Amino acid sequence: MAVLLPDGEPVSRRRPSALSYAAQLPVARALARAGADEGLAVHVLRYRWRGWNTADAHPAEDAEWAADEVQRRYGDVPVCLVGHGMGGRAALRAAGHGSVTSVLALAPWLPEPAAGEPEPVQQLVGRRVLIVHGTNDERTDPELSYRLAERSKKTNRDTCRFEVHSDGHALRQHRSEVVALAADFVCGSLFDRSYARPVADALAAPPPLGLRMPLAAGFGRSLRR
Repeated sequence: MAVLLPDGEPVSRRRPSALSYAAQLPVARALARAGADEGLAVHVLRYRWRGWNTADAHPAEDAEWAADEVQRRYGDVPVCLVGHGMGGRAALRAAGHGSVTSVLALAPWLPEPAAGEPEPVQQLVGRRVLIVHGTNDERTDPELSYRLAERSKKTNRDTCRFEVHSDGHALRQHRSEVVALAADFVCGSLFDRSYARPVADALAAPPPLGLRMPLAAGFGRSLRR
């Protein structure tokens, strides 16, 4: 099961944006096609509220609820949380749920640590973690996702991070490569497939190499395993 978590806003108790939900549908369809032979189910989560809302962390709570629902509806199946922006932070936060085995965070929103407390990473231990960030992202700081990946790698070797050079927050410029990378990681993690060589190399490489892996143009057209 892949559960997609849309982007949102730092603070808002308005209903979630339909545009953020719709933005996840092309990725959801691509993942469903990639995992069709193995029976991959894909759902896009609808949050209760549009915002993270400080300590309430509503999207992370919603992601954990979704993982509970997966267990209730499908039984004990592995779950990959796939989030964009604020959804990326929610995916990382909710990774400690018992059914979650892997996390893909696209351009995750990770604010500067408040009161000296960094974003937690202990919940990522035992999970396969991939972070993807555009180097020209002006909405979420790529350096903050690098720092989180660096801390995660110290206790969880199955952490890697790709940089999409010259791309922004929406990762539109290299959309096909990003979607191919997402499909390779999600299906490799859930079905124990061999990862594409760049992903396998990134997971195996020590920092900073495996955490600043460039996403090559054309990734997905001629994958070498």
